[in-house]
Amino acid sequence: MKVENISKKKMDQKSYEEALFKLQLELVKLQEWVRQEGLKVVVIFEGRDAAGKGSAIKRITQQLNPRVCRVVALPAPTEREKSQWYFQRYATHLPAAGEILLFDRSWYNRAGVERVMGFCTDEEYEEFLRSCPEFERMLVRSGIILIKYWFSISDEEQERRFQRRLEEPNKRWKLSPIDIESRSCWVEYSRAKDQMFAYTDIKQAPWYVVKSDVKRYARLNCIAHLLSMIPYRDLTPEPIELPKRKAGRGYVRPPLSDQNFVPEIYP
Repeated sequence: MKVENISKKKMDQKSYEEALFKLQLELVKLQEWVRQEGLKVVVIFEGRDAAGKGSAIKRITQQLNPRVCRVVALPAPTEREKSQWYFQRYATHLPAAGEILLFDRSWYNRAGVERVMGFCTDEEYEEFLRSCPEFERMLVRSGIILIKYWFSISDEEQERRFQRRLEEPNKRWKLSPIDIESRSCWVEYSRAKDQMFAYTDIKQAPWYVVKSDVKRYARLNCIAHLLSMIPYRDLTPEPIELPKRKAGRGYVRPPLSDQNFVPEIYP
């Protein structure tokens, strides 16, 4: 897909929605290609808190079939899962043929929050850095298309978004106790990210950094790049002519008074 360069000036709502719709239409075409060709696609979304990963995922999935494109956002591991091979609970969600899987955070939790907040031992962390590249090479050899995005946000913009979450009741749920506790660990997270890249930015599955201080640009750039990573053809079917409805042949609808209706609070 050929994508026009987006102006660095602030994008107005109308221009943004038009650009987003065009990209979402291409995502539908990609989805049908993945389904027909039996491809297996895994896309990882990582980055700092409030970097816009979730909103980008929402725009990607907005027009797609949830039976083809799934989102996995795992909670903290249970005691049983903690005793398993580290990658085990992630591997069980990997796609079958004809599926796209989006990880809203992934096995890279070990190299980020677990490392910085002390939720794993030094030995577990070092084993992750050794194992992760081999695990991902194994996935790629198995036929999985693995794409990894890191959403990069400045300290100032992250602080602004945190403050908005405190002020707006509908966004306050996004601030978890861990988010608040890790707020003071900016430098530690930067070091952890740098080391993670040093070990896991491999040829078979490189990291792609999305500049996300401006959410609209981040979403559009991420979607455009995703579309460029998987060659696909337009499988849009020819226009369909709907057949005429058949006559009722004696069917009588039951009285409306027999049904329970939702109150019409809004006209």
